Formats: sequence, C-alpha cells, structure tokens
Amino acid sequence: MSVSIGQPVPDFTATATGDTTLSLAEFKGRQVVVYFYPKASTPGCTTEGGDFRDRKAEFEAANTVILGVSRDGLRAQENFKTKQGFNFDLLSDKDEAVCELFEVIKLKKLYGKEHLGIERSTFLIDAEGRLAREWRGVKVPGHAQEVLEAAQALHNG
Repeated sequence: MSVSIGQPVPDFTATATGDTTLSLAEFKGRQVVVYFYPKASTPGCTTEGGDFRDRKAEFEAANTVILGVSRDGLRAQENFKTKQGFNFDLLSDKDEAVCELFEVIKLKKLYGKEHLGIERSTFLIDAEGRLAREWRGVKVPGHAQEVLEAAQALHNG
C-alpha cells in the first residue's frame, strides 16, 4: 500500500522524540508536513531541519504540524533534535514501515557504491488526512519555504 495525491493517507504510528509514540490519526483536523531525510546530523539534513524549525510559527499559523522522519534510532534523533534546537518531533523509523508507506527508500549511489537509502522527500497531508502535495528528490535550498507556501495556500482554501 502506498500514498497518492487526493487519497487518504493510511494511519501510521512511530516512535518519536520526547519518548513518545505518535500516530497520524492524532493530528486529524490539522495539516501535517511529513518530511523524510537520509540521516540525522548530516549537513543537508541539518540545513533542511533548520529551515523547517525557523518557519515553525508560520506553519502553526497555517494549522500545520511538522514531522521529520529518518531510519535513525531514537537516541540519534534525540541528539539531533536537541543539538539543532528543532521545535518539532522527529520520528525513528528503524523498521522502515513509514518509509515504505510513502515509498521513499530508493537505490542511491555514494562514492560509486550502491545502497538503499531515503530519497529526501516531503508530503503535505490536508486536515482531513488526504495527501495534498508531494515533493520527491528534494533539493534543500528554498524547499521549506515552498512547503510553507503550499501549506498556507491549502489552509486558506
């Protein structure tokens, strides 16, 4: 099962920072940004998380929650969140269940070697729980702003 534009996103549950478990259903009535990043505490992921962090108040004004997801363990996610001052939850998806739902695990090349990893991707879910927008193969510069503008437009109808 996977997600597609205009369709309800199946509920998912994952371990989150702050020693909690979050499920998509908890955010019914709010828009949700789910952004997937390859690895905690790496340069691109740090920049992307910071861009979302710095716009959190604007996302909240648009009734939108931000969730970051990677395959890192909870300790790595907690350290990343604390060190960068992220003001939103990070989900630990070690079993790749959330990654599989959104189909973000792709064959990637690094230094000539192929491996499976997370393709940087972002999904905007509307207040009714349907997938409104998706961005795949994301380039970090300007991305959080583009997602914010889409969230604002969706919120304002």
